[in-house]
This record gives sequence, structure tokens and C-alpha cells, in this order.
Amino acid sequence: MNKKQTGWFAGILLLAQISVADVINGDFESFTNNVPDNWTTIDSGISVSQSTTAYQGSSAASIVVNTSTQSSTDFLQSIAVRSGESYDFSVWVYHTEGNVRARLIVDGYQSFSDNQITHQWQQLSYRYTASSNGSINVGLRFYDEAGFDGSEEVMVDLFEPTSGNPSCANNLNVSLLTDNYGSETSWTLMSGNTQIGSGNGYSSNTQYSDDFCLSNGNYVFTIQDEYGDGICCNYGSGNYQLTVDGTTLASGGQFNSVESVSFTLPSSGSGNDYDGYYENATGLNGYALKTALHTIISGHSTQSYSSLWTFFSSHEKDNYYENDGTILDIYSENPSNSDPYNYTATNDQCGTYVNEGDCYNREHAFPRAWFGGAVAPMNTDIHHIFATDGKVNSYRSNYPFGTVGSASFTSRNGSQLGFSDAGLGYSGTVFEPIDEFKGDLSRAYFYMATRYQNEIGNWEKNTTNSDAVLNGTSDQVFENWLLVTLKKWHSDDPVSQKEIDRNDAAYAFQNNRNPFVDHPEFVTMIWGD
Repeated sequence: MNKKQTGWFAGILLLAQISVADVINGDFESFTNNVPDNWTTIDSGISVSQSTTAYQGSSAASIVVNTSTQSSTDFLQSIAVRSGESYDFSVWVYHTEGNVRARLIVDGYQSFSDNQITHQWQQLSYRYTASSNGSINVGLRFYDEAGFDGSEEVMVDLFEPTSGNPSCANNLNVSLLTDNYGSETSWTLMSGNTQIGSGNGYSSNTQYSDDFCLSNGNYVFTIQDEYGDGICCNYGSGNYQLTVDGTTLASGGQFNSVESVSFTLPSSGSGNDYDGYYENATGLNGYALKTALHTIISGHSTQSYSSLWTFFSSHEKDNYYENDGTILDIYSENPSNSDPYNYTATNDQCGTYVNEGDCYNREHAFPRAWFGGAVAPMNTDIHHIFATDGKVNSYRSNYPFGTVGSASFTSRNGSQLGFSDAGLGYSGTVFEPIDEFKGDLSRAYFYMATRYQNEIGNWEKNTTNSDAVLNGTSDQVFENWLLVTLKKWHSDDPVSQKEIDRNDAAYAFQNNRNPFVDHPEFVTMIWGD
């Protein structure tokens, strides 16, 4: 809480333009001669300098403790407070070796840091209520522990309430509800090889919450269950949820021993305007626009094939029709009535299947046989991979999408396989999804044509069906009959909230977006009406 000064208070001296209870230079962005500005007490047992290992912003304070005499290790400044008002003080510390502890000072000695937590940031906090108008000391004192060798570095950042504190780029919340065996659950949050946060030793059937201020970049959240049955639903109803600024990145609870979620921040970019993510596409049309979009969305973070299950568990859920949280299988979903069957995330993954309704699979809408098999990054590109019933997926095989004239198979939600309609412009076997998802799949195809435009012209002869679909070019990409079909499906089935949410989740998952979900008009701007 920042209490701004509004005047002079009787009996105390306040410096002009200094905010009540504000820690000046608490973000440690301002140094003079490598000494942090406004920190007036730096005891003889410590040395302080500027560090780029920051919790937030571009710099932090590096405090090297050089003595085991704790009374010589204070790091302080004096701030003004107002009688009867409460202030939330906090600071982030980062231990490099773990043989000293930091203790928060707010008008006296408050909480200690956990010196066993090394190479990650941890927060100390204290709510202070002033008993009178005046000034108090805030800061830190350092205490040696067993193993202290006479010199140890601790980083300090974001001492709040902070004057001039920069805004947080991404506010991440990790919410965890444990199951009947909370002690079996643990998690880590990593940025590259750096551990940002972790949790373990939990009580059972208890809600926990941790907040992190994260800079833009790539992260991996991993949750583990020691017994190997996840945290839902065999022994309780545990779950976890990751949110950034109120938007859910991932959630779940049904897994075996471990589940990992990779995400990139910012999580949604500026996908809905030309000034952000698509800035370099401004003013372009036709295949020049397609090439610009190719450049923007190429080079995404390739994920593992197994991580697709994790994406499905978190983001391929029915929060739009029955809103029951089951897997949203586009080959069984009944948008206007009850589904013929439902799948529970993780538990119902294929596996083997005999009948429709046995399990759900990872369906490459753009069949992987067309691009040569399990080839990266196409094989794990989530923008064209959907959760579908395993048996229906096998019927679809690698046949083209199209309009069926005479069906040889119809799934329980009405998806069909059969000979093409006479007016399609193609005579062969095609697979036709229900109308609700035709636009989704067409936009996935336009994405593939754009993301892989430098390669897709060479895929035409890989199979008979890819030859029927692709025209061997990098610009139009598709044969005329399919291009007409895709544009019609795109027009008849506009972008839904489900697609928008999935696109945001895909961006967090692999760090690129589907332009044709963000900007449906790109289709006609590139391929015409």
C-alpha cells in the first residue's frame, strides 16, 4: 500500500515530496558509485553493490556478508509513517550458498528468510501498524549459520512499498488444492536452469496459493505426485491452476507421477491488433502478407509429443457446451445436446481401442503422413493437433477433409467418412467433421500453409492423399477444390470463444499464434473471396 504525503504532520519532520511509508529506491534501480541511493545505513560487516540478478526490473542489490558479528550487518533506511495506519512491507531475497539468513527489519526484527532455499527468490513480509506519527527503520540484518566461510552473497530486490517501483510484467499465481495425501505432492517453476519457485511438504485437503512477478520469457511448471496417481480423483479432489493476470494458463490434477506445463510470457501478446504481434504485417495483402505472417509465427518453441497430453488436460476441455470439464473431442462433441460419451483427462488417453468411445487420441488435422511422419516441429505443432476419439481418428486416417456425398461411416456426433460429394470438385474418399468445427479445422489448415510455406511445396508427393490436397506451391498451397472448401468452412463457421482461448493457450505453450484466429480477414486478404 502506498500512502502519499498530503501535508505536514505535527511533531515530525517530513522531507518534501517523499511519500509516507515509501521505501525510496526499494527497486534498486538507482546506484551512485555502485552504492544504492537512499540506503543510509550500510554496516561495516557487509558490502553492497549493483547486481543484474534481479527479481524485477534490471538490477538488484548484491549484499556480501563478511562477518559473523550480526550487529555489524544492518542494511537500513528511515521512512515516515502516520499514526494508526497499517502498511504492508515486503522484500525479496536470493541466497547463493545458504549459510546466512536474512531478517526483515520493520521498526524492529521480524521474519527470517529460509537459508536452505538457494538460487531462487523468496519473499519476506510484515504488516506494520504505526502507533504514532514519526520515522521508523526498515531493511535487513544478516545472521551467519553453520557452514559460513566468512563471505557470502545474498541478492535483495523490490523492498516495498517502493517509490518509483516499476509495474510487474506478468503476475503469475500458482493455486494448489491438495488431495488426501498432500505430503506426496511437490512442484517447481523453472526458467531455463533457474528455479523460480517450488512447493512441498503440504498438508492434505488444503488450499495453497503462491504469487510470482515474472519477466517475459519461457517457463516450465512441473507438478509431481510421489505415489504416482496424480492429485485427482482417486484419493480426494486435488487440483492445480496457473493464472497470469487473471487468465488461466493451465489447470489439472489427473496425471500419473509427473505433469509439466511449458508456457511463454506474455501469454497473449497483442494478437488482436496490428501494432503488436502483427506489426510487420501492416499494409500488406496477398502472398506478401502470407510471407510476413510466416516470418512472425516461425521459429516457435518445439514441444515434446508427450506434452500434447498435458496441453489437452489443461486446455482441451469442454468449458463451452456442457461445461463439464471433460475432454472436448471434436469427433464426439454434440453442441446442442448430450454427448454420446465423455472422456476424463489423462485417465482416458489412448492406449488401445476397439470401439468408438474407448479413449481419446492426438489427431493431426493435417495428417503427419503428409509431411513425412514424426518430423519436428510439425508433429507436435498444437495449432493443428486436436483431441479426438481414437477409433474415429483411425477411420479418418489421412484422408482429406471435404464434403461427403455417400457415407461409409458416421460417428456418434455426425462426423462422416465416405465418397466425396459430386459437386466438390474431387472424386475420392473424404472425411467431413460436423459444422461446429469446420471453421476451426480450416483455420488450422491456413495456419499450416503459412507456418510451413517454405517446406509445404515439397510434401505433395509424400502420399496419394497429400497429392490430392497440395498443389506443390508455397503460395496457394492447396488444390483449388480444397481451397474453395476451406474458405467456405472458414466463412460459415466464424471464430468462436473456444478458438480464441485455445489460441492464447497455444501461444503460452509454444510461443506462436494462429493469425487466422486473431484476424479472420487475413484469409480473404491472402487467398481472395
